[in-house]
Amino acid sequence: MSTVLVSGAGIGGPALAYWLARHGLDVTIVERARGPRRGGQAVDLRGAAVTVAERMGILEQVLAKRTHMLGMAMVDRDGNEIMRTTERTVSGGRLDGDDVEIMRDDLVAIVTRAAGDTEVIYDDSITALEQDAGGVDVTFERGGRRRFDYVVGADGLHSNVRALAFGDESRFIRHLGMYVSIYSAPNFLGLDSWQVWHREGDAGYGVYSAPGNVTMRVNAGFGAEQPIAYDHRDVEAQKRLVEEHCSPLGWETPRLMKAMWEADDFYFDAMAQIHMDRWSTGRVALLGDAGYCASPLSGQGSSLAMVGAYVLAQELGADRQGAFDRYEERMRPFVRLNQELAMENPGGGASDESVRRAATAISLDR
Repeated sequence: MSTVLVSGAGIGGPALAYWLARHGLDVTIVERARGPRRGGQAVDLRGAAVTVAERMGILEQVLAKRTHMLGMAMVDRDGNEIMRTTERTVSGGRLDGDDVEIMRDDLVAIVTRAAGDTEVIYDDSITALEQDAGGVDVTFERGGRRRFDYVVGADGLHSNVRALAFGDESRFIRHLGMYVSIYSAPNFLGLDSWQVWHREGDAGYGVYSAPGNVTMRVNAGFGAEQPIAYDHRDVEAQKRLVEEHCSPLGWETPRLMKAMWEADDFYFDAMAQIHMDRWSTGRVALLGDAGYCASPLSGQGSSLAMVGAYVLAQELGADRQGAFDRYEERMRPFVRLNQELAMENPGGGASDESVRRAATAISLDR
């Protein structure tokens, strides 16, 4: 039985573990966080990703947790409504389509349960990879060394596996001129399956109720022509950046900034994409944002992870020889179209036709 180490227990990692186990491979997941990550924005499953969820047997669970948003409004700095629609939302697109919007942590929980008894090592990470013709020797941060037949990095935009196997991320990252933060706050606005957005200049935020309407998620962001140097592990420094750029905004900004400092699920990062000539080297491969991040502007990050996991497992299960090459050959046109969504209209989102075309532009059958 071939052994695979997957770095990252988000969406792509557990999905890959599920499919690899179905193909007879033995999988271990290592995750830097101390447990399943909480929080995160509303994400979408579209087109081929919905089919993958159905084939995993989790679509009913996903549908049971979908957000069921009723619409959105935009307000000025005094809270006056300047636009309202019940046809679409910023986060999920058209409300009458077949797309499924779900909170990220709900999707992670569903996919993780599907992975069953896969070994998951939390609160640890990889510090070294040494591969030869027969396998990969992996050194872990908390000690220990194990050998695997393959290693897959599903560890996000700032992938540790990518850095160890391919080099510094500066070679592959393309900044899109924006930064975004996401965190939970008490639903002091009384939102009921509704979104409200406020923007002034190059800064703004949106708030929308989480399922149950007890809490809401806040997406606060700002523009930056040049990349900002900051410590990806220093949460307080990241919160100060958000406060610096967003505190001049009107409406409910003071209460939202206060909630940000109290939030324990705060996330902050650049809107960026990853572009690489290869997603694999020897016995090491990349999945999802680690290899081909499309950025939240595309609305397709979760779908790319789900579909990529399915295709990669399918190829490894069919024939180990040349599996990574076939994975790339099948996925690259799909990735290209979905990355282009983020560039089509950064201020207002890609057209419905472009989204539909990109979401379905891959065959799931070999």
